[in-house]
Amino acid sequence: MSEIHPTAAAPGDILVVEGEAAGERFDRFLAGHLGSRAAAARAIDAGALVDGRTRERSYRLAGGERIELPAAAPVVAAELTGPPPRIAWEDEYLAVVDKPAGLTVHPGAGRPAGTLVDALAGLVSGGEPGRPGIVHRLDRDTSGLMVVARSEEAHKRLSALVKRRGLERTYLALVRGQPASRTGRIEAPIGRDRDDPTRFSLETDTPRDAITHFELAESHRGSSLLRVKLETGRTHQIRVHLAAIGLPVVGDRVYGVTDPALSRQFLHASRLAFPHPFTDELVDVESPLPPELARYLAALDGD
Repeated sequence: MSEIHPTAAAPGDILVVEGEAAGERFDRFLAGHLGSRAAAARAIDAGALVDGRTRERSYRLAGGERIELPAAAPVVAAELTGPPPRIAWEDEYLAVVDKPAGLTVHPGAGRPAGTLVDALAGLVSGGEPGRPGIVHRLDRDTSGLMVVARSEEAHKRLSALVKRRGLERTYLALVRGQPASRTGRIEAPIGRDRDDPTRFSLETDTPRDAITHFELAESHRGSSLLRVKLETGRTHQIRVHLAAIGLPVVGDRVYGVTDPALSRQFLHASRLAFPHPFTDELVDVESPLPPELARYLAALDGD
Protein backbone atom coordinates (compact mmCIF):
# COMPACT_ATOMS: atom_id res chain seq x y z
CA MET A 1 0.00 0.00 0.00
CA SER A 2 1.11 3.53 -0.67
CA GLU A 3 0.56 6.52 1.60
CA ILE A 4 -0.94 9.25 -0.57
CA HIS A 5 -2.96 12.44 -0.54
CA PRO A 6 -5.10 11.66 -3.60
CA THR A 7 -8.03 13.32 -5.27
CA ALA A 8 -9.12 9.92 -6.63
CA ALA A 9 -8.37 7.03 -4.29
CA ALA A 10 -8.42 3.31 -5.01
CA PRO A 11 -9.09 0.19 -2.91
CA GLY A 12 -6.19 -0.53 -0.54
CA ASP A 13 -4.89 3.05 -0.47
CA ILE A 14 -4.02 4.91 2.72
CA LEU A 15 -5.26 8.49 2.94
CA VAL A 16 -3.77 11.12 5.22
CA VAL A 17 -6.30 13.59 6.60
CA GLU A 18 -4.99 17.11 6.02
CA GLY A 19 -5.34 19.72 8.76
CA GLU A 20 -7.95 21.69 6.81
CA ALA A 21 -10.25 18.65 6.92
CA ALA A 22 -10.45 18.79 10.74
CA GLY A 23 -14.06 18.59 11.86
CA GLU A 24 -15.28 17.01 8.63
CA ARG A 25 -17.45 13.88 8.74
CA PHE A 26 -15.68 10.62 7.90
CA ASP A 27 -18.09 9.77 5.06
CA ARG A 28 -17.92 13.22 3.50
CA PHE A 29 -14.14 13.18 3.56
CA LEU A 30 -14.11 9.81 1.80
CA ALA A 31 -16.73 10.95 -0.71
CA GLY A 32 -14.37 13.69 -1.82
CA HIS A 33 -11.72 11.08 -2.63
CA LEU A 34 -13.91 8.25 -3.93
CA GLY A 35 -16.23 10.31 -6.10
CA SER A 36 -19.60 9.84 -4.36
CA ARG A 37 -21.27 9.39 -0.98
CA ALA A 38 -22.46 5.94 -2.05
CA ALA A 39 -18.87 4.85 -2.73
CA ALA A 40 -17.78 6.29 0.62
CA ALA A 41 -20.55 4.43 2.44
CA ARG A 42 -19.59 1.17 0.72
CA ALA A 43 -15.96 1.63 1.76
CA ILE A 44 -16.90 2.30 5.39
CA ASP A 45 -19.27 -0.68 5.48
CA ALA A 46 -16.52 -2.85 3.97
CA GLY A 47 -14.10 -1.97 6.78
CA ALA A 48 -12.30 1.33 6.15
CA LEU A 49 -10.16 2.16 9.21
CA VAL A 50 -9.24 5.44 10.90
CA ASP A 51 -5.90 5.00 12.65
CA GLY A 52 -6.55 1.27 12.72
CA ARG A 53 -10.10 1.49 14.12
CA THR A 54 -13.53 1.25 12.53
CA ARG A 55 -15.62 4.40 12.84
CA GLU A 56 -19.22 5.41 12.18
CA ARG A 57 -19.97 7.36 9.01
CA SER A 58 -20.71 10.44 11.13
CA TYR A 59 -17.35 10.33 12.96
CA ARG A 60 -15.68 13.76 13.00
CA LEU A 61 -12.07 13.77 11.87
CA ALA A 62 -9.48 15.72 13.87
CA GLY A 63 -6.82 16.02 11.17
CA GLY A 64 -3.62 14.01 10.77
CA GLU A 65 -5.34 10.58 10.84
CA ARG A 66 -4.41 7.77 8.48
CA ILE A 67 -7.40 6.20 6.74
CA GLU A 68 -6.90 2.73 5.32
CA LEU A 69 -9.32 1.80 2.55
CA PRO A 70 -10.45 -1.84 2.27
CA ALA A 71 -8.85 -3.96 -0.43
CA ALA A 72 -12.10 -4.15 -2.40
CA ALA A 73 -15.57 -2.71 -2.19
CA PRO A 74 -18.49 -5.08 -1.74
CA VAL A 75 -20.08 -6.32 -4.93
CA VAL A 76 -23.80 -5.90 -5.65
CA ALA A 77 -25.46 -9.31 -5.58
CA ALA A 78 -27.01 -9.12 -9.05
CA GLU A 79 -27.62 -6.85 -11.98
CA LEU A 80 -30.94 -5.06 -12.10
CA THR A 81 -33.34 -6.40 -14.72
CA GLY A 82 -35.05 -3.04 -15.29
CA PRO A 83 -34.41 0.70 -14.96
CA PRO A 84 -32.59 1.87 -11.82
CA PRO A 85 -34.36 3.84 -9.09
CA ARG A 86 -34.04 7.62 -8.98
CA ILE A 87 -33.02 9.47 -5.83
CA ALA A 88 -35.72 12.16 -5.60
CA TRP A 89 -34.46 13.73 -2.35
CA GLU A 90 -31.72 12.95 0.16
CA ASP A 91 -29.65 14.19 3.06
CA GLU A 92 -27.20 12.52 5.43
CA TYR A 93 -30.00 10.75 7.34
CA LEU A 94 -32.41 9.41 4.74
CA ALA A 95 -33.36 9.35 1.06
CA VAL A 96 -36.61 9.41 -0.89
CA VAL A 97 -36.40 6.97 -3.79
CA ASP A 98 -38.54 6.95 -6.94
CA LYS A 99 -38.92 3.22 -7.61
CA PRO A 100 -39.73 2.03 -11.14
CA ALA A 101 -42.37 -0.62 -11.74
CA GLY A 102 -40.99 -4.15 -12.02
CA LEU A 103 -38.40 -3.72 -9.26
CA THR A 104 -38.89 -5.77 -6.09
CA VAL A 105 -38.06 -3.85 -2.90
CA HIS A 106 -35.99 -6.46 -1.05
CA PRO A 107 -34.79 -10.05 -1.50
CA GLY A 108 -37.29 -12.84 -0.85
CA ALA A 109 -38.10 -16.38 -1.84
CA GLY A 110 -39.07 -15.39 -5.37
CA ARG A 111 -36.35 -12.77 -5.89
CA PRO A 112 -33.06 -13.45 -4.08
CA ALA A 113 -31.19 -10.56 -5.72
CA GLY A 114 -31.50 -7.76 -8.25
CA THR A 115 -33.78 -5.78 -5.93
CA LEU A 116 -34.11 -2.15 -4.84
CA VAL A 117 -31.95 -2.97 -1.81
CA ASP A 118 -29.21 -4.21 -4.16
CA ALA A 119 -29.49 -1.06 -6.26
CA LEU A 120 -29.11 1.11 -3.14
CA ALA A 121 -26.14 -0.79 -1.70
CA GLY A 122 -23.94 1.64 0.20
CA LEU A 123 -26.67 4.26 0.49
CA VAL A 124 -29.08 2.55 2.93
CA SER A 125 -28.52 1.07 6.37
CA GLY A 126 -30.35 -0.02 9.54
CA GLY A 127 -33.14 -2.46 10.24
CA GLU A 128 -33.47 -6.14 9.41
CA PRO A 129 -30.65 -8.15 7.77
CA GLY A 130 -31.36 -8.41 4.06
CA ARG A 131 -33.67 -5.38 4.20
CA PRO A 132 -31.34 -2.51 5.12
CA GLY A 133 -32.98 0.88 5.28
CA ILE A 134 -36.48 -0.36 4.45
CA VAL A 135 -39.33 0.99 6.60
CA HIS A 136 -42.25 0.59 4.16
CA ARG A 137 -42.72 -1.06 0.78
CA LEU A 138 -44.31 -0.78 -2.63
CA ASP A 139 -45.56 -3.75 -4.62
CA ARG A 140 -43.24 -4.93 -7.38
CA ASP A 141 -45.43 -3.50 -10.16
CA THR A 142 -46.26 -0.27 -8.33
CA SER A 143 -44.00 2.68 -9.10
CA GLY A 144 -43.26 5.78 -7.10
CA LEU A 145 -41.89 7.22 -3.89
CA MET A 146 -40.46 5.43 -0.85
CA VAL A 147 -38.38 6.77 2.02
CA VAL A 148 -35.33 4.73 3.10
CA ALA A 149 -32.98 5.09 6.09
CA ARG A 150 -29.25 5.67 5.87
CA SER A 151 -28.35 4.61 9.43
CA GLU A 152 -29.64 2.49 12.29
CA GLU A 153 -30.87 5.54 14.20
CA ALA A 154 -32.63 6.91 11.10
CA HIS A 155 -34.30 3.54 10.64
CA LYS A 156 -35.57 3.56 14.23
CA ARG A 157 -36.97 7.08 13.90
CA LEU A 158 -38.57 6.47 10.50
CA SER A 159 -40.10 3.21 11.74
CA ALA A 160 -41.62 5.08 14.69
CA LEU A 161 -42.98 7.68 12.26
CA VAL A 162 -44.61 4.95 10.16
CA LYS A 163 -46.07 3.31 13.28
CA ARG A 164 -47.75 6.51 14.40
CA ARG A 165 -49.00 7.07 10.83
CA GLY A 166 -46.82 10.10 10.23
CA LEU A 167 -46.13 9.35 6.55
CA GLU A 168 -48.62 11.00 4.19
CA ARG A 169 -48.71 8.66 1.20
CA THR A 170 -50.66 9.66 -1.89
CA TYR A 171 -51.17 7.43 -4.94
CA LEU A 172 -52.72 7.81 -8.37
CA ALA A 173 -54.83 4.78 -9.32
CA LEU A 174 -56.78 4.25 -12.52
CA VAL A 175 -59.83 2.08 -11.87
CA ARG A 176 -62.51 0.59 -14.08
CA GLY A 177 -65.86 2.28 -13.42
CA GLN A 178 -67.00 5.43 -11.65
CA PRO A 179 -67.15 5.95 -7.85
CA ALA A 180 -70.59 6.60 -6.34
CA SER A 181 -69.27 9.82 -4.79
CA ARG A 182 -66.34 12.15 -5.48
CA THR A 183 -64.69 11.24 -2.18
CA GLY A 184 -64.83 8.17 0.02
CA ARG A 185 -63.35 6.30 2.93
CA ILE A 186 -62.92 2.54 2.97
CA GLU A 187 -62.48 0.90 6.37
CA ALA A 188 -62.26 -2.88 6.12
CA PRO A 189 -59.74 -5.25 7.76
CA ILE A 190 -57.40 -7.12 5.41
CA GLY A 191 -55.43 -10.33 5.80
CA ARG A 192 -54.33 -13.39 3.87
CA ASP A 193 -57.26 -14.90 2.02
CA ARG A 194 -58.54 -17.98 3.86
CA ASP A 195 -58.71 -20.01 0.63
CA ASP A 196 -55.69 -18.66 -1.25
CA PRO A 197 -52.68 -17.67 0.91
CA THR A 198 -50.97 -15.92 -2.02
CA ARG A 199 -53.73 -13.28 -2.03
CA PHE A 200 -54.95 -10.73 0.51
CA SER A 201 -58.63 -10.06 1.01
CA LEU A 202 -61.45 -9.13 3.36
CA GLU A 203 -62.26 -12.85 3.62
CA THR A 204 -59.53 -13.72 6.09
CA ASP A 205 -58.90 -15.42 9.41
CA THR A 206 -56.08 -12.97 10.24
CA PRO A 207 -57.67 -9.50 9.80
CA ARG A 208 -55.68 -6.31 10.37
CA ASP A 209 -57.23 -2.85 10.44
CA ALA A 210 -56.98 -1.06 7.10
CA ILE A 211 -58.23 2.40 6.10
CA THR A 212 -58.06 3.96 2.64
CA HIS A 213 -59.25 7.41 1.50
CA PHE A 214 -59.91 8.36 -2.11
CA GLU A 215 -61.09 11.27 -4.23
CA LEU A 216 -61.93 11.52 -7.91
CA ALA A 217 -59.14 13.27 -9.82
CA GLU A 218 -60.31 12.73 -13.42
CA SER A 219 -63.13 10.94 -15.24
CA HIS A 220 -62.37 9.03 -18.43
CA ARG A 221 -64.31 6.80 -20.78
CA GLY A 222 -65.26 3.82 -18.61
CA SER A 223 -62.55 4.59 -16.06
CA SER A 224 -61.67 6.98 -13.24
CA LEU A 225 -58.36 8.33 -12.05
CA LEU A 226 -58.43 8.38 -8.26
CA ARG A 227 -56.15 10.15 -5.82
CA VAL A 228 -55.74 7.68 -2.97
CA LYS A 229 -54.31 8.24 0.52
CA LEU A 230 -53.33 5.50 2.91
CA GLU A 231 -54.10 5.82 6.60
CA THR A 232 -52.67 2.34 7.19
CA GLY A 233 -50.21 0.39 5.06
CA ARG A 234 -51.32 -3.23 4.68
CA THR A 235 -50.01 -5.46 1.91
CA HIS A 236 -51.94 -4.84 -1.34
CA GLN A 237 -54.28 -2.53 0.59
CA ILE A 238 -55.26 -0.14 -2.21
CA ARG A 239 -55.78 -2.92 -4.74
CA VAL A 240 -57.88 -5.02 -2.36
CA HIS A 241 -59.96 -2.13 -1.03
CA LEU A 242 -60.78 -0.64 -4.44
CA ALA A 243 -61.70 -4.06 -5.86
CA ALA A 244 -63.97 -4.63 -2.84
CA ILE A 245 -66.08 -1.56 -3.70
CA GLY A 246 -66.33 -2.44 -7.38
CA LEU A 247 -63.51 -0.21 -8.64
CA PRO A 248 -60.73 -2.63 -9.67
CA VAL A 249 -57.34 -1.18 -10.60
CA VAL A 250 -56.66 -1.32 -14.33
CA GLY A 251 -53.78 -3.61 -15.24
CA ASP A 252 -53.85 -5.47 -11.92
CA ARG A 253 -53.58 -9.16 -12.79
CA VAL A 254 -54.54 -10.36 -9.31
CA TYR A 255 -57.36 -8.14 -8.03
CA GLY A 256 -58.18 -5.88 -10.96
CA VAL A 257 -58.85 -5.93 -14.70
CA THR A 258 -56.19 -6.54 -17.34
CA ASP A 259 -55.70 -4.64 -20.57
CA PRO A 260 -53.30 -5.79 -23.30
CA ALA A 261 -52.34 -2.14 -23.85
CA LEU A 262 -50.98 -1.90 -20.29
CA SER A 263 -48.18 -4.17 -19.09
CA ARG A 264 -48.45 -3.24 -15.40
CA GLN A 265 -50.98 -2.10 -12.82
CA PHE A 266 -51.93 1.56 -13.01
CA LEU A 267 -50.84 2.47 -9.49
CA HIS A 268 -48.22 5.12 -8.76
CA ALA A 269 -47.03 6.54 -5.41
CA SER A 270 -47.09 10.17 -6.53
CA ARG A 271 -46.46 12.09 -3.29
CA LEU A 272 -44.73 11.45 0.01
CA ALA A 273 -44.79 14.00 2.84
CA PHE A 274 -43.60 13.70 6.45
CA PRO A 275 -41.82 15.61 9.23
CA HIS A 276 -38.10 14.96 9.08
CA PRO A 277 -37.29 12.57 11.96
CA PHE A 278 -34.18 14.56 12.97
CA THR A 279 -35.03 18.19 12.15
CA ASP A 280 -38.86 18.12 12.19
CA GLU A 281 -38.89 20.12 8.94
CA LEU A 282 -41.46 19.04 6.34
CA VAL A 283 -40.17 16.77 3.60
CA ASP A 284 -42.63 16.91 0.69
CA VAL A 285 -41.69 15.12 -2.54
CA GLU A 286 -43.76 14.52 -5.68
CA SER A 287 -43.28 12.17 -8.62
CA PRO A 288 -45.02 12.57 -12.00
CA LEU A 289 -46.77 9.68 -13.71
CA PRO A 290 -44.28 7.41 -15.49
CA PRO A 291 -44.38 7.80 -19.29
CA GLU A 292 -46.18 4.49 -19.93
CA LEU A 293 -49.01 5.43 -17.56
CA ALA A 294 -49.26 8.97 -18.92
CA ARG A 295 -49.51 7.62 -22.48
CA TYR A 296 -52.18 5.09 -21.52
CA LEU A 297 -54.21 7.77 -19.77
CA ALA A 298 -53.94 10.17 -22.72
CA ALA A 299 -55.16 7.45 -25.11
CA LEU A 300 -58.26 6.56 -23.07
CA ASP A 301 -60.53 9.20 -24.55
CA GLY A 302 -59.17 9.00 -28.07
CA ASP A 303 -61.07 7.58 -31.00
